[in-house]
Amino acid sequence: MDDDESREQNTQPTPRMLAWARNSAAYRLARRMMSRQELMQAVSRKARQKYEDIAPETVEILAQEAVRFGETMGAIDDQAYADVKSQSAARNGKSRRAIAQTLARKGIEKELVTAALEEVDDVLAAVRFARKRGYGPFRRKEADQRQLTRELSSLARNGFGFALAQRVVEMDQQEAEDLLLPPL
Repeated sequence: MDDDESREQNTQPTPRMLAWARNSAAYRLARRMMSRQELMQAVSRKARQKYEDIAPETVEILAQEAVRFGETMGAIDDQAYADVKSQSAARNGKSRRAIAQTLARKGIEKELVTAALEEVDDVLAAVRFARKRGYGPFRRKEADQRQLTRELSSLARNGFGFALAQRVVEMDQQEAEDLLLPPL
């Protein structure tokens, strides 16, 4: 047996390793929704911990098997993941820009991110963010220039544009509450 054949044999995972990858995927996906990339990274990390001296090629095969299993079971769908995460983040006051960055870090393709963000309203998200922080119309007492600057800066750091941040900070409480009410 030459060296290439020996190396090829060493990189092929055993049936037991493949079963472990499928079980690992099932366990992780039963606990929470994951993107394709998140599952690959989690299984790869765990495989390197579990199996000593495992070849990188073997780790890759195990991760791919976990993703294939998740897709077969219908538990991995990056479009559904992007939709759910973007709506949840928007309800928590995250901007479209912040949501897009988070989804990109999770390995979601740009087209899927764009489609998921179509439903996100930045104005509503900014008002929700202001409510959580007690900014603008939700302020308890009148703000001085320093406080206004802090509020605008905080909104900007969270991905909201200056014009939108200024609009939200200057909004009256009734207008903000009307935006937060669900449509009938």
